[in-house]
Amino acid sequence: MTRHPHHAVPSRAHAVHAGFSLVELMIAVAIIGVLASIAMPLFAQYQLRSKSTEVKANLSAIRVAEEAVFGESGTYLGAAAEPPTIPGPTAASFDGVGSEFAELGWTPEGKVYFSYAIEVSADATGYTADAGADIDDDGILQIWGYAKPDALGARVAGGIGCDVTLLDPEVVGSCVASRSIY
Repeated sequence: MTRHPHHAVPSRAHAVHAGFSLVELMIAVAIIGVLASIAMPLFAQYQLRSKSTEVKANLSAIRVAEEAVFGESGTYLGAAAEPPTIPGPTAASFDGVGSEFAELGWTPEGKVYFSYAIEVSADATGYTADAGADIDDDGILQIWGYAKPDALGARVAGGIGCDVTLLDPEVVGSCVASRSIY
């Protein structure tokens, strides 16, 4: 059998390149690293904002429940902090059974990121509902509140530490001076 010259094994110059070179892989990894360094802080901020939406909805629901009780009895109800310990970055169980919140007729669905409390004025015609959490686990509490002035127009200090002087009356808002809470 004779060999034909055109059936010879291709030379190195004619070899087909399969795969990526080391430089191409390094460039791809660098691009992914830059994108990740941009995306991670944005993702973390998005997570904190989504966790803080809980408090706005729940304080609004507490306000509705308080107004219903006031409409029937002429007084607002106070409630001790629940959960009793302010949660960290993970959600905690809310045990409303037998609490003042159960008497109020309000219990959140599922676990919560914030601890909730309600303080009432001496004549029970005003109240402050506030909530606190450390959702970013930095040791600094995020505190939100809702203040309903009493019959004389005075506002009650929050049970969790809400500085009611920073709140607009009858508006759910941040109770900290910086107001830069998610």
